[in-house]
Amino acid sequence: MTTTSPRLRALPSRLLSQAATHGDRLVSDGLARIGARKWHYAVLATLADAGPASQAEMSRRTGIYRSDMVAVLNELERDGYAQRVPDPNDQRRNVITLTKAGTKRLHELDAVLADLQQELLTPLTAAQREQLAALLTQLVDHHDGRHDRDPSST
Repeated sequence: MTTTSPRLRALPSRLLSQAATHGDRLVSDGLARIGARKWHYAVLATLADAGPASQAEMSRRTGIYRSDMVAVLNELERDGYAQRVPDPNDQRRNVITLTKAGTKRLHELDAVLADLQQELLTPLTAAQREQLAALLTQLVDHHDGRHDRDPSST
């Protein structure tokens, strides 16, 4: 095992990157074992939490590029988890909805992700996990520009 330079170990940006890489690999591999991808979860969770939306709106809500969203929706629709129907108010766009099978699949993915989060965060106590999530949320919100709208997030 190689020893990491103390200077490198002191860089929060490097540590965040390493933790993110490990977490992404863990989640991607765990979801792949059950035929899912992280973008499937993002779409299903967003539909469950925020309701039906156009493809463009789903792209904004999830951060999935519009060109990639089409492929994700094709997969979810093929498997019966989501449905695209023409918008009755604008026939040029589709509205994506969550199906009953999609709701069931989302619950399965929630359980798998809970186990993966447990594995990722094993060395941390419950209080440390909450603190980490709060700190990461603060960083993400700041860099997404949300600090401009919410003075308490600084």
